Amino acid sequence: MLRREFLLVRNGLTPDDVRRTTGALAGRALDLPELAHARTVAAYVSVGSEPGTLALLDALRARGVRVLLPLLLPDNDLDWGLYEGDSSLARVRHGGRMELLEPAGERLGPQAVTTADVVLLPGLAVDARGMRLGRGGGSYDRVLERLERAGADPALVVLLYDTEVVDRVPEEEHDRPVHAVVTPSGVRHFR
Repeated sequence: MLRREFLLVRNGLTPDDVRRTTGALAGRALDLPELAHARTVAAYVSVGSEPGTLALLDALRARGVRVLLPLLLPDNDLDWGLYEGDSSLARVRHGGRMELLEPAGERLGPQAVTTADVVLLPGLAVDARGMRLGRGGGSYDRVLERLERAGADPALVVLLYDTEVVDRVPEEEHDRPVHAVVTPSGVRHFR
């Protein structure tokens, strides 16, 4: 129910609304100390009315950061590939679901995410405790579980619009808090 409400607001955004916030979001994220020293960042390519990520991905690459992007597997788990610029992306339709932009090159395997210094997570909302509300597919829950099992401790950062930082979101036993949220107007740390 809550997911549907956040998606309704997002779906009401125009391409101009999204474009207007993309530069500000990238600027705020690039100022994060966690990203300033990162050698490898696991990120994602935004789709539809999600907060735009391409400007951030290009800026990270320009800094010499190795950027990993997800490839959705049939079981909703994520494999990873390298982002080597806009031309390295392919449009992939997964069943009846949305079309995603995924890296077209070599697949690095689901474990590749454990090499990341920072993991940028998509989401619909985050609360005052740092608990993230995802889309409900479980892909990033698996990523977080994989990181924990590997003993990896990257900074977990969610990229959202200002209105998506709320007092409280529902949480399940397997949910883990993020370390920071970046919105077009600022950054908030939770640890």
